Amino acid sequence: MAWIWLEAALPLGIIAGMLCVMGNAQYYIHKAYHGRPKHIGNDMWDVAMERRDKRLLENFSASSSN
Repeated sequence: MAWIWLEAALPLGIIAGMLCVMGNAQYYIHKAYHGRPKHIGNDMWDVAMERRDKRLLENFSASSSN
């Protein structure tokens, strides 16, 4: 009677383990594709700043090559 909790704990452990595996797989696939970890909470301001930074770097590299 003392081992009945194991009947419920084992499937819950398997489910929790698979959730961890899926989350880590998603993280590493995103990191491999984009070259950096995913930015959590990326709002309109962050997107605008990334575009601005990209444009500034392109302009800087174009002017330095001349």
